[in-house]
Amino acid sequence: MRILLIGGNGFIGLSLTRQLISAGHRVGIVHRGNPPDSPGSEVIHIQGDRNCLPACRKPIAQFSPDVVVDLTLSSGEEARQLMDEAASWTRRVVAISSMDVYRAWGVLHGAEAGAIEPLPLTEDAPLRTVRQFYPVETLSMLRNTFTWLNNSYDKIAVEEAVSRRGRNGPSLVGGDRSAVAHGLWPGGRLHRFFKLLKRVADRRPAIPMADDFACGRGPRGYVENIAHAIVLAACQDRGAGRVYNVCQEPCLSELDWQGKIAPAAGWDGRFVVVPRERTPRHLLQPGNAAQHVVTSSARIRTELGYKEPVDLEEGIRRTIVWEQQNPPASITGFNYEAEDRAVRDGA
Repeated sequence: MRILLIGGNGFIGLSLTRQLISAGHRVGIVHRGNPPDSPGSEVIHIQGDRNCLPACRKPIAQFSPDVVVDLTLSSGEEARQLMDEAASWTRRVVAISSMDVYRAWGVLHGAEAGAIEPLPLTEDAPLRTVRQFYPVETLSMLRNTFTWLNNSYDKIAVEEAVSRRGRNGPSLVGGDRSAVAHGLWPGGRLHRFFKLLKRVADRRPAIPMADDFACGRGPRGYVENIAHAIVLAACQDRGAGRVYNVCQEPCLSELDWQGKIAPAAGWDGRFVVVPRERTPRHLLQPGNAAQHVVTSSARIRTELGYKEPVDLEEGIRRTIVWEQQNPPASITGFNYEAEDRAVRDGA
């Protein structure tokens, strides 16, 4: 198949490109002028801005993609533009969404009032009613990592626009609601393990954790596994018109999750769970901790045969090695004196 990637030079895109090429597919990537570090000379590079897709209509038509996978849709307007253009390129579009579409995510972050959402969340679970709940300041900070985000960010609007245009036009639609990913990224902007690994490297004998945070559960996934799910959704017609949750199962609590990472990095200390009111401020997480975000990936496993190619322990091991070799440029968020007091109080 000929598969066109928009956003193919990012975190998930690089792994997705490698897997598609390995499976024998031809891959084209739309980028803004700096060719992505994609493996293999067989990758077709199409220079263009995703917000000005008509300008690269000719080279895309020459590539003639069977499927378009867009990993960087941020707003409903971007999705509408994509679907208008894609109608003349391809028979199928796969859009990558996020778990933050669910109402449970809004409850967790304090943006949605009312009852806690029951778990697990299937693809039919209620979506947020508060549409743009990330403050502008938060979006600005997130753009340091996810450069494709704009101030109109709303994955619900993306899903609506892609689905609506897909039903009314020639494009068939599939999509993934992806978990929070960890893994290897040559760009070096994601460091989801770093704060824990820094404490391990500093040989901290005990690490405090707020009780509400310790029991919290949220969706995760290793980057290569998420990319594999996208390959299945893009390359099987059974995925057309369907939305899939992609996440690791079972969903571990934060205490259990960190309890797998730290020993794998050679730490023999202990975690100390302390009451929230005694937890140092720099370790507190905002929002409604009573709401967990446990999602079910049963649909993609049943319909598309999804199974993680990289198991949990190996994904953690690879991420630890990369983090240790690629520390972030700036280091903040540590106050060991306050943490020692919390450990003594909680012991």
